[in-house]
Amino acid sequence: MQEPGAVPQIVTPQTPDAESFDDARAAVKRLCALYDDAASFLRDRFVETLASGDPGLRYRAFYPEIRLVTQSHVQVDSRLSFGHVAGPGTYFTTVTRPALFERYLTQQIGLLINNHGVTVQIGPSATPMPVHFAVANFPDISVPQEGAANFILRDVFDVPDLNTTNDDIVNGVAQPDAAGAEPLALFSAQRVDYSLARLAHYTATDPEHFQNHVLFTNYQFYVSEFETFARTMLADPDSGYTSFVSTGNAEITGPDQPLPASPRMPQMPTYHLKREGGQGITLVNIGVGPSNAKTATDHIAVLRPHAWLMVGHCAGLRNSQSLGDFVLAHAYLREDRVLDDDLPVWVPIPPLAEIQIALEQAVEKETQLSGYDLKRVMRTGTVASVDNRNWELRDQRGPVQRLSQSRAIALDMESATIAANGFRFRVPYGTLLCVSDKPLHGELKLPGMASDFYRTQVGRHLMIGIRAMEHIREMPLERIHSRKLRSFEETAFL
Repeated sequence: MQEPGAVPQIVTPQTPDAESFDDARAAVKRLCALYDDAASFLRDRFVETLASGDPGLRYRAFYPEIRLVTQSHVQVDSRLSFGHVAGPGTYFTTVTRPALFERYLTQQIGLLINNHGVTVQIGPSATPMPVHFAVANFPDISVPQEGAANFILRDVFDVPDLNTTNDDIVNGVAQPDAAGAEPLALFSAQRVDYSLARLAHYTATDPEHFQNHVLFTNYQFYVSEFETFARTMLADPDSGYTSFVSTGNAEITGPDQPLPASPRMPQMPTYHLKREGGQGITLVNIGVGPSNAKTATDHIAVLRPHAWLMVGHCAGLRNSQSLGDFVLAHAYLREDRVLDDDLPVWVPIPPLAEIQIALEQAVEKETQLSGYDLKRVMRTGTVASVDNRNWELRDQRGPVQRLSQSRAIALDMESATIAANGFRFRVPYGTLLCVSDKPLHGELKLPGMASDFYRTQVGRHLMIGIRAMEHIREMPLERIHSRKLRSFEETAFL
């Protein structure tokens, strides 16, 4: 036990000095070794301290980092939206769970080496690793709440720090560090660790199951259809799909294998139809409301998916629409409010041509309609998202006037949030909704009126989303990730 008022000795693991690499795979291998050593050190010391009490020491380990130094104004292929830095300088990012991100890191580091003709430096950073994240993947180890242990946690270990867990880089307000180094990636290691932990909590599936193509829905009806499709794919050896993961990380590889029922459903039940290289499809039932939509996308964004789409229900606002019609959003009226502090409402959320085309082609294929005939079942226009599910119960003159002036054709509570966060996080996004009620025209979402719609349209709607994702999967990465989503001086990492 240390003397009162004494500064405890800081004990750290032995780590090698930073080393330069011109091979991306070797660089990632070093990142994995540095991370594993740091996390293992903290876990071992934490278990010892739980058993024996305050050691009179402070244990500290550091995240690894990637650092790039370039002196050249070399002109990189202007068609590329990622894989290069804006100009000469020093750039860096801290890294967590490199084994989970191995494919992504290898790709991004390789682009830097090739595009700038320089090496990258891999070594320990100056950012301490919180003990909470070092033990997060070990269910038999848990961090006790404040006061529950026989020692003061913050006196012995580092805890999460909001200074390195925020979205300053994403929101474009981050400043260079004291030495003038600028961000290399959108998310710091602590920000990623925070989201990985939240994902496991909200979805009841581990982050490693998430696929590169994410479908969001606001109804559980889509889940049974997704499982049916997954089982059909697993029965086809040529489908390319390898397994299906349900809540609780229950995983099947055959079409007839049973899936145990989850003892307790999470807030956002999530399911993964997996494919080699993470090229499958993840379905997240985010439930109802913009807050849920923001929560889900805030955390899934750190996995750097290649696209996410909203395929949910909406209120049709035009008399010419019918229940079951589709709405392809090409603009968004943001009255959801949850992102106003991060992304001002005056920022336009543009449609992305590659995503729009994929969705329209998927509708054509599923409905067997094309050209002018497609207008019978699908409208393209503005989707409004609100934060009040019962907006109809107030004086409608104001809301209806705004909806009419914006030329809105549909209203929901999630789509604008998902699109706006896609724009903010540089994740390609799109929206295809299905009209389930028409409140302005007396067709309310009541059980009797909605039952036929649910029986006939959910399966078709989901298949359109799946077909669109399969089309997007075949696109080159540099084509999907549009330059529209990148700001003036972007991070090099996707």
